[in-house]
Amino acid sequence: MLLGSLLVPAVAAAQPEPTILHNVIYRARADGTSRGAVVAYKIDDQNVNSAQPTLLPGQTFEVNAVLADPKLAGMEISIEWPYGSNLHCEILVDDQIVAKADQFIAPRLLRPKDDPMYGVLQCGAPLNIPGDATPPAT
Repeated sequence: MLLGSLLVPAVAAAQPEPTILHNVIYRARADGTSRGAVVAYKIDDQNVNSAQPTLLPGQTFEVNAVLADPKLAGMEISIEWPYGSNLHCEILVDDQIVAKADQFIAPRLLRPKDDPMYGVLQCGAPLNIPGDATPPAT
């Protein structure tokens, strides 16, 4: 009886492929007066997080996240009007720069009615925040 069980090959259970996670670094910088700055970014594949760092000239805000799909990495930087500044953002996935952007936001006395994204710099994939294009300031 023992001999018969040795002749039958064992069936290996199929192991699911492990999900490869990617380290994402978001960097934001403002070179100028930038009060009320909000940085929104994908913290994982489904969720958006935001921070309100004090972006002083020469300082960089940096935050880490982990995403399964690196194509979803995206961020937005916004500042309050009437302030103006040079905004800069970078997204690194597994220590490689995959997106970067620079934009000058001119000082304004009133928010432009024909440009709801005035004062916002987008970088990488869109965040798809429901409602308004920018996250609410808390």
